[in-house]
Amino acid sequence: MKKIITLLFIGFLAISINAQNKTTTQATTDPNAPAFKFDTEIIDYGKIDHNSNGVRVFKFKNVGKSPLIISSIKSSCGCTVPKKPKGPIMPGKTGEIEVKYATNRVGGFSKMITINSNVPGASKRLRIKGIVLKPKSPVQKEKSTISN
Repeated sequence: MKKIITLLFIGFLAISINAQNKTTTQATTDPNAPAFKFDTEIIDYGKIDHNSNGVRVFKFKNVGKSPLIISSIKSSCGCTVPKKPKGPIMPGKTGEIEVKYATNRVGGFSKMITINSNVPGASKRLRIKGIVLKPKSPVQKEKSTISN
């Protein structure tokens, strides 16, 4: 009798394990969602003078079918100040993100700008890079008058 009860218990257990619903979640993409299309995702300042104009512009187009709304833009440090567009970018229209780098810092730089918006998926990342040259010294060295 114990063997029959044990076999029935194992049978019910096996059936209940196999009867579990196996649901798979598929990521559904909204065909009407907004989408970015940037002219470039990296702006290279190249070699620029100390304290020169550090303002550059990322241009993009909304290639989606609904208004694109940028909720926030953050930079990787305080030396880079991004400005987001004021209102929504309608489908087919273009927008600009202005970025200002503090060119009073001498040396190379590579900074990330992160955009949070209503575009599905992860946030968008842009990058600026370049080299700020040392300022030219107003004092010039005089040549020695002593020669060998």
